[in-house]
Amino acid sequence: MCSRKHKGASQEKSPERPVLTVAQVYALADAVGGRYRGLVLLAAFSSLRWGELVALRRSDIDVQARTVRVSRQLSERLGGGFAFGPPKSEAGKRTVAIPYVIMPDLAAHIVTYAQPGNDGLVFTSPEGGLLRRSNFIRRAWQPALRAAGLPLIHFHDLRHTGNQLAAGAGANLRELMDRMGHSTTRAAMVYLYGSDKRQQAIADALSEQAENELGRSKKRRSHVTGTSAAKRTVSAGHCPRYTCAELGFR
Repeated sequence: MCSRKHKGASQEKSPERPVLTVAQVYALADAVGGRYRGLVLLAAFSSLRWGELVALRRSDIDVQARTVRVSRQLSERLGGGFAFGPPKSEAGKRTVAIPYVIMPDLAAHIVTYAQPGNDGLVFTSPEGGLLRRSNFIRRAWQPALRAAGLPLIHFHDLRHTGNQLAAGAGANLRELMDRMGHSTTRAAMVYLYGSDKRQQAIADALSEQAENELGRSKKRRSHVTGTSAAKRTVSAGHCPRYTCAELGFR
């Protein structure tokens, strides 16, 4: 049987799709409640798709290394029921680094809500079973959006947010493709369009690099000049305030 297709799920972000700020992500995580706080944060900071998130097992998350391994996804069938299968493409099989800022929330979620055992699901329904998207949207997602004062955006927009955050943090095209699980550049390029803020950050980074280089160059010139002067003084038989041995000359 055919698996259910979420409208627009096969399309990547267009410029019109909403992207949350970090403050809005955390406001949403606060509003959604304990069981799904980790789900919202991981979705926003890892760029994983819904089907990849709800298929995660305990063994897929390495708390010490701060990584999440994506090796499968969960699909809902048109006639009902669920099916585990491989990611959308070979590139979808990946390991994504998790920002340390969300690790305490994620670790607490695993201890409190995940199914037991290495193969236990990380994100589940309130009854502890497979998490159905429609139930989550109706019971948790939409009420949380209203409580956080946010528009009725799609859960998939958290993936867009994560992609934009990664690009803003300096991820290059290859790194962004790896996080997104894409083998072509087309989708990733959407997030690499320059913004005024990013351009200013690049300019600031160039300034810092130049200042560091100039500082090292000045130190080298100062060292050479000072050493030459000291040698001339010593060769004339004068070592004011210091002995020749103290200055390192024999």
